[in-house]
Amino acid sequence: MKTQRILSGMRPTGRLHLGHYTGALENWVERQNETLADGSRAYETYFLVADYHSLTTSLDTSPLDQNSIEMVTDWLAAGIDPEKSPVFRQSRIKEHTELFLIFSMLITASRLERNPTLKDQIRDLNMDAITYGHLGYPVLQAADILLYKGNTVPVGEDQIPHVEITREIARRFNNQYQHPGTGSVFEEPEPKITRFSRLVGLDGTAKMSKSLGNTILLGDTEEEITAKMRKAVTDTEKLRKNDPGRPEVCAVFSYHKRFTRSQDIDEIEKECRSGALGCVDCKKRCVDSIIRELAPLHEKRAFYADKPGLVRQILEDGEQRARERAQATMREVREAMRLG
Repeated sequence: MKTQRILSGMRPTGRLHLGHYTGALENWVERQNETLADGSRAYETYFLVADYHSLTTSLDTSPLDQNSIEMVTDWLAAGIDPEKSPVFRQSRIKEHTELFLIFSMLITASRLERNPTLKDQIRDLNMDAITYGHLGYPVLQAADILLYKGNTVPVGEDQIPHVEITREIARRFNNQYQHPGTGSVFEEPEPKITRFSRLVGLDGTAKMSKSLGNTILLGDTEEEITAKMRKAVTDTEKLRKNDPGRPEVCAVFSYHKRFTRSQDIDEIEKECRSGALGCVDCKKRCVDSIIRELAPLHEKRAFYADKPGLVRQILEDGEQRARERAQATMREVREAMRLG
């Protein structure tokens, strides 16, 4: 097996929460550090601050700079190694928009309108109108991936339609244009289905969301985690300590399943069902588990949070490395197209 190349990214929304950690960051760090039998890296990884993508839902750019620094601080704290993985802002690499423009000529509006993920977003955001940029954001995603010759895309099931659009665009480009020396410019990337561990919100809703105020942030102190967990929704039918509980409907137990040591989970479930474990004590044990896992992350986060200049330098270094890769790809594209 040869080394594969991955590009992943997030919109810069500022400080990240446990849902981001279990749903994406853990997977990123695992792929970054995975090795082949001969000791070489299994994946060459690039991590993107998707600030252009933020414009599809908000035109206010004033928070993007600080949000990017906060988000990258959390990435570094979680284990992203900038020596292995260039970390960079999308808007600092102008080749993203150039390739996006070219790719936008290779796909129809009707094809993009059939994208089921777009339909879900329109419904969830209660949008009564959609911009050209929002309609075309899967095309920008295709440019993001293919600009770095990404050939593996780690996604959940719901993101498969985006990967298929990327594959269609790569195929269409290769059918239309061939490089005089190397032939096809792009590989069609393969989706790598990843079971993202999505955490429910503290209020019991389907997922953590800062807009709903139901999150535990990666940088929260022990006191803040304790205070937030104290308000977390439990089994509404378990009113007193001795009442039997239903762990399967309890938000706190879903956190136990992720953060508590496996040898303790069966005991917690049994004591909850019997009524021997009250919700107050259950929450305290859950807080202890979360704090234990986040302790190394908190230490690294404190280091980077005190050095925003270092975080900016890491971004600038990543942007230089990413720019070199992007410029090489665009030279191939222009030579294949006989443009520029």
